This record gives sequence, C-alpha cells and structure tokens, in this order.
Amino acid sequence: MRKCLSIVLIVAMLLATGACRGGSPADTGSEDPYSEAALRYGLAPVPHPDVTFQPDVVLVGGGGRSIRSVTADGLTWRLDGKAKHADDLAVGKVMFVTGRGVGRVLHLDRDGGDLLVTVGPVTLTEVIRDGTFEKKGITLDNPVVYQAGEPLWAETEEAEAATPSPTGRFGKSAPVRLAPAAPPVRPVQPPPTRAQEVQTVAANFSTAVSFSDGAEVSYRYDRDGTRLIGRVALTFKSPRADFHLDIRGGTLRRAELEITGGFGIRMSFETAIQNGQNIRAVLPIPVEAAFPIGTVLGVPLTLTIGQTLKVTTAFGAKLGSMKGSGEFSLAGKLGYGYRNSVWGPTMSTDVKRKSSITESLHGAPVGVMGLLVEHRVKFDVGFNAFVFKAGVYFELSTAYGTTMGSALGAVGTLGSHFVECRGVGLGVWARYGLGYSILQPVVNVINKFLSLIKVKPINAENRLGPPPYKIWGKEEIDPPGTKLCGTPQGSAD
Repeated sequence: MRKCLSIVLIVAMLLATGACRGGSPADTGSEDPYSEAALRYGLAPVPHPDVTFQPDVVLVGGGGRSIRSVTADGLTWRLDGKAKHADDLAVGKVMFVTGRGVGRVLHLDRDGGDLLVTVGPVTLTEVIRDGTFEKKGITLDNPVVYQAGEPLWAETEEAEAATPSPTGRFGKSAPVRLAPAAPPVRPVQPPPTRAQEVQTVAANFSTAVSFSDGAEVSYRYDRDGTRLIGRVALTFKSPRADFHLDIRGGTLRRAELEITGGFGIRMSFETAIQNGQNIRAVLPIPVEAAFPIGTVLGVPLTLTIGQTLKVTTAFGAKLGSMKGSGEFSLAGKLGYGYRNSVWGPTMSTDVKRKSSITESLHGAPVGVMGLLVEHRVKFDVGFNAFVFKAGVYFELSTAYGTTMGSALGAVGTLGSHFVECRGVGLGVWARYGLGYSILQPVVNVINKFLSLIKVKPINAENRLGPPPYKIWGKEEIDPPGTKLCGTPQGSAD
C-alpha cells in the first residue's frame, strides 16, 4: 500500500513540475519557427548552458504572447506588464523578448496594464557574452515577407540635389516637414505575409518588392514634371547559406557567412522631364524577406534580406527622355570570413554580360541627361528587424550610371554643338562584418522623433568590418572619349 502511494506521489510531482514548465519561456524552445505566433513577433530566447548573455540583458518571459503590438518604425513595443521579468526592464538595459524584439531600452511608460518600451539598436556582442553558433545548409526559398507598414523613417527628408534643374530650383523627392510639437501618432506593424510581391511607398516613390527570382525593387516617381520608372534586382535561384559565429568575453573571435546560388544583376528604367526638376532620393525599403532558422543554443536567429535604393538625376535641360536596360551574371558565391583578426572575402565571381545597357540606351534628350541608381541588398543572420537588424552580414551594392547627350545638336554656351552620345558606368561593391549600420537620413528622422520624447539620439552605426571591397566595375562611352557623356559614379558609402 505504501509503495503504491509513493508511486502516486511521484507521478503527481512530475505532472506538477511539467505544468509549471509549460508556463515558462523555456517551453518555447521547441516551438515551430513557422507557427503563426512565432512568425508574428519571432521566437523567444531560451536559457542554455553553452550561452552567456551580457549582465544587462533582460529575458522577458512569454515570447510573442507577451507582445501586444509594435509600432511600424520598430521603436516602441507594447508588452504585457505582467510578463515575467518585465518589471526588470529599465532605461539602459537590453530588452530581449523575441528574435524580432531586441534592443537597448531608451524610454519606458505605462498604459493601463501594458508596458510601452522604446528601444534602440544593439549589436550581437552587446547581447551575447559567450557562445558559438553555427548552421549549414539554410535554404533561402519561400520566404516570410515582413512589411513595416508606414514607418516614420520611410519618409526620409530629401537632401538638396547636387545639380539645379533648368529652372534654377533645387529638387526634393519629399517635402521638408517641420518637427511637430508633440510626437506623431504611429501606426503598428501589419502581420507578415507569404506573398512573393508586395506594394509599398518610400520617400514619395511608389515601390513594389519581389522575391520571386531574387531581390528586386521596382519604383515609380511622377510629379512636378519629372517622371522615373524602373526596376533593379540581384537575381538568384534557390540559394543556400552557411554561417559560423564565435563570441568570447563579448569579443568576436570568428565569423563566417557564405551564400551560394548563382547571382546576377539586372536593371531597366525610363525617365523623362518636362519643366521638372532634379531629385536625389534615398529609399529605405520597408519590406524584408525572412527565413527563420529557429533557436541555436537557445538564441532565436533569422536570416533576412533587406534592400535600399538611391536615385539621383542630373538633367541639364528642361525637356527630354531616356530609356535603357541590361543584365549581367555576377558570381556563384558571396561571402566572407573573419579569424585571427583578419577579414577576407570568399567570393567566386564570373561577370558576363547578358544584355548591354549601352546598346539599349535611347531617347530624346535636349542637352545632357544623367541618371544614377544604386541598389543595395543586405543578407543578415542575427536578430531584430528592419533598420535595427544586428548580426553577421554581407551587403552587395550595385551602382548604375547612365548618360545621354543631346539628340538635337543643340548649340552650347560657347557656340559648340553637343554630340549625341551614350555613357554607362557600372560598379559593384561588397561590405561585410558584424553589427548594424543605419542610413543617415533614417537616423535623422528617428532622432528627431526621439528628441520629442526627451531621449538621447542613437548612433548611425556600430559595426566591425573592413572598408568596402570593390568586386567589379566597368565604363563604356559611345563614341569613345566623348567627355560630354562621362558617367555619374556611385560609391560604397
């Protein structure tokens, strides 16, 4: 009888222990990274004996179940005020609630039973003190597509154009708005989608983002007599990724990231001006593709692909048009390695022209028409989202510069006739390392908001890595040597 009673008590104790664990964040370690709850806000971190977090990191319990919402800009998280360890959050500490909800606490507020936490960016070494993370064969197909919605940083203020328009005015892609007296009302982020193409708006450009055969942005701008329509893409087919990260004592010891899959670049554009003005626009695209890896030693990690677009016009007349397209194969593998304090690329490049931009250029320019389009595609393995992504990264930047001279033989200021000519300049750069880097116009908008709630500004970057590495460049001018059609140059900055 006593033996039976002992067995019953032991079973009861085990069941009770299991029930307690079910209410703890540790139970989320086996959660499917593609479950609805995990996709919405990310997986929760789980303590692991082989990982040490920095002492100021607060693991908020409950994972995505503790998150009510997050603003479109990714700054302010509304948490359940009763979530485990939520009371431990304080300004200066690091909040870690899910793989998409990580950041340095900048401001705290209460709203009924909810806790409003405004965060800034952090690096992996500001979160992880000790740990070795590795994953091979990450397949990059069928992504989860996240849209920020209407983040305040998507409406970056446009710097004055380098070249005035024929009317003498300087162009802006978005009107400069005075900071309001009170913080603006910010919408929340929409849920993710599995659609391969989504529509969005950035800096007064209508854009569409597609991940059907790579990472592509199409853009359209049509106002005040200036029209731009185009597409830029880094093409790839079913790529796979491997990464390795070793951190000891909060210091990076080793980092590797390689993506294979056969890469190429592709672009097309149409532009026209009729009594319009030049523009220079920076478009932080508020859409990213995510490939959840799951938890590695209890740390939720995701590989994400984000994009940025820069568009600059240099129209020397008040009337004209230009059109062109081209495509190149680029590389079989992109990546880099870091060990023993030495950085190095691990790329296999094989640049071949599939269709010529120079041969495709045509239009009716009156004077000189120039266009520079820069497309950046960034692969990140780490945590957080959008402009606050932090991890090991590889960014490929491609600049397309095109120029056409006058088609009408117009007489120049010194009485000489313009020569009809075409010029194309291409440049491809790689930038890689560990940490985060945010576009300066985006940081300016964020810091303007933070100043309204009396919070110190954030830094534009905190990264480890070498200077940008030029992979390939080419310039073509037809007829050769025609100075009039020298091509506008991009940069890796």
